[in-house]
Amino acid sequence: MTGPGAPTELPGPGGMPRSAPDVVVLGEVLVELSSLEPLGDGATLRLGFSGDALNAAAASAAAGAHTALVARVPDDELGDQLLARVAGLGVDTSAVVRAPGQHGLYLTHADPSGERQFTYVRRGSAGSGLSVADLDDELLRAAGVVLASGVACAVSDTLAEAVHHAAEVASRFVYDPNFRPRLTSAQQARTQLERLAPLAEVVTPSWPGEVGQLLGLAPGTSADEALAAVVPLGAAHVVMTCGPQGALVSTDGAVHEVPGVPAPVVVDQTGAGDCLTGTLAARLALGDDLLDAVRLAASAAALSVQGQGGTGHVPTLTESRAALAAARPIKELTPR
Repeated sequence: MTGPGAPTELPGPGGMPRSAPDVVVLGEVLVELSSLEPLGDGATLRLGFSGDALNAAAASAAAGAHTALVARVPDDELGDQLLARVAGLGVDTSAVVRAPGQHGLYLTHADPSGERQFTYVRRGSAGSGLSVADLDDELLRAAGVVLASGVACAVSDTLAEAVHHAAEVASRFVYDPNFRPRLTSAQQARTQLERLAPLAEVVTPSWPGEVGQLLGLAPGTSADEALAAVVPLGAAHVVMTCGPQGALVSTDGAVHEVPGVPAPVVVDQTGAGDCLTGTLAARLALGDDLLDAVRLAASAAALSVQGQGGTGHVPTLTESRAALAAARPIKELTPR
């Protein structure tokens, strides 16, 4: 890369060159069964495809980046439909590995208040078997940004190893801790964060729940104090997301408050954090300043909650920019 967003060529089929993606996202794609009513006998379910990796990849593509997904997908008819959906979201599927095995899936009650109900069925899935052997180091080196999350690290040892390898190979790495207590313990998630933060250009932990649990912060700890606890972990920049309130950003020795953008309608908050991270990775890869990228990412995340499921509504770049135009400006807080 000669600079952010600069095209790089990779060998393609038949030796013909192909452009390197702006963003590469690693992880597992899931079958999603979502309901607008509490899960139970007789509940009406909507079938879709989601998972943090797909949600982030879709947002990245919508934000204007050539985005490639690295994942393992079962080689059956449902897998064909899954890949068609991924491609329909504008995501490059050329690095997806087709493999025998079962699909991972989850069921969710899409509660607008955010008090959602999740049931996972993913142990031993084909997607959880992604490993270092499935990775293309040339692709990872050439990408503008490589993005992965703590969900991938928690799903299996092989996927965790793949994430660590990608972080070491990538020229720019973004890591979202995305702590899920049903997948891993707070201590294990913290260990992954401590290992990956020094390799990351940006980490995107959420406040208050995630940061408080991972770092063992005392009740009553302020958001600014929580951010200060994340900074020493070693990432070049920290974007601590604060839900509808926006984000606190630690960069170049200063802390900036990026206000949230009001959501027009809230149907389902599933995937909003993934949308933020995917948009952020895209805009960084395309050369945006960090704070500008965070502002646009917060706008996209606010708009994403209008749809049912993780990719129920993926805002376009035009939509995100329009919503951002009316948002409050960034505020610089106490220098560090």
